[in-house]
Amino acid sequence: MSEQLRRRALGAPAARSLLLTVLGEYVLPRRTAVWQETLVGALTTLGYSRHAARQALARSTREGWLQTVRHGRRVRMALSPETERLLDAGAQRIYSFGAGSEWDGRWLLVVLRVPERSRAVRHQLRSSLAWAGFGSLGGGLWLTPHVSRQQEVRAALAHAQAASATSFICEFGEVGNPAELVRDAWDLEAVRGQYEDFAGRFARLRPAGERACFRELTLMVHAWRKFPFLDPDLPEALLPGRWPRRRAQALFSQRHERWAPGARRFFEELERSVAGELREAA
Repeated sequence: MSEQLRRRALGAPAARSLLLTVLGEYVLPRRTAVWQETLVGALTTLGYSRHAARQALARSTREGWLQTVRHGRRVRMALSPETERLLDAGAQRIYSFGAGSEWDGRWLLVVLRVPERSRAVRHQLRSSLAWAGFGSLGGGLWLTPHVSRQQEVRAALAHAQAASATSFICEFGEVGNPAELVRDAWDLEAVRGQYEDFAGRFARLRPAGERACFRELTLMVHAWRKFPFLDPDLPEALLPGRWPRRRAQALFSQRHERWAPGARRFFEELERSVAGELREAA
């Protein structure tokens, strides 16, 4: 299930993809269940019909993202333990991403071996390593300047019994060019374009009112959450000139700080409205 959740995290803003963002941004910090109608109201605010919202919730419940408790004709929904773990890890990565860190010049190199007949396993491992920020040099060679990510390699291999791997901690030698290595392993120009699109979309927005803050914050977080998986988070020394990550991260942090209070008040008002309707109906 975690692989499905990861794909949804990177997906286009379909109802279930945005539901995952809503769960991470508004439900996860509460650590308590919310009314089903609160989540329906959140998705309709984001432009989906009530039918599409209910379908998204029903499928998410069937696939184990959400757990339900019935209260008469109403339902409360809570994150499943696995969804909560994934969203916790995702939140840590999303909100710390782009801050920059020191690099000691070491690389983690992984030699991956997958039998030719196991194409599905090979695809799964490639997706998992790319998700973890590894670049591919071809021939089963993967690398990252983040030497602490061996645990992610082990986790990927745990679900791919047909495969094996060997890892090395190493430094760049006297032969070759680090800039060419980076260009071969990662498509950084495509990532640059994504950052420029993000800045162009959210830099000029000035949402008026809590409803608008909720909508724009949710869409911005949904767009930003892709970058830890699109951008390998290379050290400054390895990046091309005028790399836009730091500017985009500053924009995200400033807008999030400005819009989050109103957005959260709007979500809590949705929850109070459902509770009020229940009291009136009792």
